[in-house]
Amino acid sequence: MVDLYVYYKVPQANAARLEPPVRALLARLAADTGISGQLKRRPESKDGVQTWMEVFPGVDASFSALLESYAREAGIAGLIDGPRRAEVFVEFTCA
Repeated sequence: MVDLYVYYKVPQANAARLEPPVRALLARLAADTGISGQLKRRPESKDGVQTWMEVFPGVDASFSALLESYAREAGIAGLIDGPRRAEVFVEFTCA
């Protein structure tokens, strides 16, 4: 299992329109998979652009493809600036 972080740039002018479909995406994922994602954003904007992040702890390798499929269906790409970028992190233990 991994923790998945997906971040993207959002023009401030699109933020109010983008939040409802992203929240609906998170609700759909929770209903379909039992995985509760979180929506976060940087506290500051730069040049009229916000950075948003979706956080999904403890997911398996197939989750990312499902997430991106749902994001396409939600039309998120039309409201963001650039791609959705994913980073994966794992827990570690010290020896």
